[in-house]
Amino acid sequence: MRLFVTGGTGLVGQQVAARLRERGDEVLVLSRSAKAAEKLPAGAQVISGDPTVPGAWLDDLATCDGVIHLAGESIAGHRWSSEFKKKVLDSRAVSTRLIAERMAQTPEKTRVLVNASAVGYYGMFGDNPTEFIESDLPGSGFLADVCVAWETATEPAAAAGVRVAIIRVGLVLAKQGGPLKQIARPFRFFMGGQIASGRQWVSWIHIDDLAKLFIFALDREEARGPINGTSPYPVTNWGFSKAIASTLHRPCWLRAPKLGLKLLMGEMSELATLGQRAMPKRASQLGFDYRYPMLDDALKEALLGQ
Repeated sequence: MRLFVTGGTGLVGQQVAARLRERGDEVLVLSRSAKAAEKLPAGAQVISGDPTVPGAWLDDLATCDGVIHLAGESIAGHRWSSEFKKKVLDSRAVSTRLIAERMAQTPEKTRVLVNASAVGYYGMFGDNPTEFIESDLPGSGFLADVCVAWETATEPAAAAGVRVAIIRVGLVLAKQGGPLKQIARPFRFFMGGQIASGRQWVSWIHIDDLAKLFIFALDREEARGPINGTSPYPVTNWGFSKAIASTLHRPCWLRAPKLGLKLLMGEMSELATLGQRAMPKRASQLGFDYRYPMLDDALKEALLGQ
């Protein structure tokens, strides 16, 4: 297959592009940077362009059999000012709309769009044991609103007959990067523990399984609509913290207070102090096989390389 990948130099995108090349697909990766090729597997072609700005890259996209759209401004590491929130929204909704509208013009050629989203779709909660599945309605708040706009932007492609699958991604565990390194750092220095009440749920997935799920959705004709990109075994923050401590052979005894994190990080602290319990019902129905369904095994690989 000839495939177009956005966000291909990011944490997940690199893994997806590598897997596609390993199986012999022709891969075109959209990037703003000419140096992007340094991060890509051999044989992947870099296409210059900004996914939020119309350009010649859309013509390259139209020559492909399918699209995996992963691009989006990272929501971590920045205070959520009004300006930054708009940047986060536009990087997702505007880029997706451009792609979907271009695909709608040639649905007989570019037949499938696998689009990223996030479990923030269901809202953010401090203590809510409700299990959320793909058919549930969206929650409220900034992250939920972004996810709704993000997913809605795929509609032009779906209306034209393009098969659209949407992967709602949870917390990605990876030794290559991502948030786990920062989360684990206090534990390495014997200062780790739960965050806030510890009762907020963490819907996580190992990067190997997430990359595999994107390609699974690309290949399977039955994969349509939202699919939760999470392990079937979410845990509370307290359980997540204890598992990290156990993996690193460290204590789990300190607690990061919600108010302190709010003062330090502003609204972005929601990423740590709130969560949701997302269950991958659709992936299970489709027969997706996880390599790391259990947290202990996922952490051993991501933190220790075992």
